[in-house]
Amino acid sequence: MTKEDVIKEFTALKGVGKAKAELLYDNGFNSLDKLKKASVEDLLKVKGVNEKFAKDIKSQLGEVKTKPKQAKKPKVEKPKVKKEKEKKAEVDEEEEEEEEEVEIVEEEEEEYKAKKKPELSKELKEKLLIRRKIKKRTPEFIREEWFRYRRLPRNWRKPDGMSSKMRRNYKYRPIKVSIGFRGPSEVRGFHSSGFEEVIVHNIKDLENINPKTQAARIGGSVGTKKRMDIEKKAEELEVRVLNM
Repeated sequence: MTKEDVIKEFTALKGVGKAKAELLYDNGFNSLDKLKKASVEDLLKVKGVNEKFAKDIKSQLGEVKTKPKQAKKPKVEKPKVKKEKEKKAEVDEEEEEEEEEVEIVEEEEEEYKAKKKPELSKELKEKLLIRRKIKKRTPEFIREEWFRYRRLPRNWRKPDGMSSKMRRNYKYRPIKVSIGFRGPSEVRGFHSSGFEEVIVHNIKDLENINPKTQAARIGGSVGTKKRMDIEKKAEELEVRVLNM
């Protein structure tokens, strides 16, 4: 069978779109028989497939067997007056039945993988530390007279006007933006991890990235399908993606 025929069979299943069908096909499930034979754990190994989605597929293929519900016993009318021992015995039986029906599912904890760090020189590491110290002591720059009018937000605007007391640096006015609060130029625009950010819109853009000092940031206009392809290629090239 061709790839298109297999994808048509996969998309016939409920909740499986074209992108998910191609993802399953690329990960070795190139026929409906292989998908039937695969377990839920095998499907969870595919990136982008969660436990709920895997169980839905297996239930549609008739592989997941659900336990038949026990038929309720017909109630027998008993006299209104009961002894305390009979009541306790009935409560114990009901609790045992509930414990049998409940199944405890233990989820396997995924191994923690440390995020990749850049290879920086001593000078750049020192500059990053300086930038962090400057950031800690940098105040919140507030717009002039934001407290006076409701329509004015708190975001920063440069003060102007001949009689502006904030422009004239009066002590009881908020601090203005000045060059002294700026970080070192060598690490300007760097990510907090130390990587230099490079915006990526397709797979070809990853080829121009140096994985030792640069990291990728996927553009906001990139769709889900293309994003998954970029993340897969980035893992092969050992490039860190900042917004995975």
